[in-house]
Amino acid sequence: MQIFKKFRIEAAHRLPNVPEGHKCARLHGHSFEIEVHLEGPIDAQLGWVCDFSDVSKAFAPVFERLDHHYLNEIPGLENPTSENLAVWIWNALKPQLPQLSEIVVHETCTSGCRYRGFTL
Repeated sequence: MQIFKKFRIEAAHRLPNVPEGHKCARLHGHSFEIEVHLEGPIDAQLGWVCDFSDVSKAFAPVFERLDHHYLNEIPGLENPTSENLAVWIWNALKPQLPQLSEIVVHETCTSGCRYRGFTL
């Protein structure tokens, strides 16, 4: 069974490694929607994979670090693409949420990425 919880952060960033003149090289912001997915068996006693409040508690420090911040100033996010943000969030959450199976980052309502804890 897979469950998920959505969070929204507002953050500014710029992409320093894009070609000169690219619009994403300029400072801009996004209303990022982040999905935290967990996978595992349904607990026979409780009837759930994980308490959603435990997901919220694990995400709280991530939220505090990202929301209304300039992402480029956060160690590990010097090039804050959606892909790098997904990996950064995964690394922050995996120790607290061993059932973590996927991070989805929606940069806009039509663009985003999915990270499942591996790289190609």
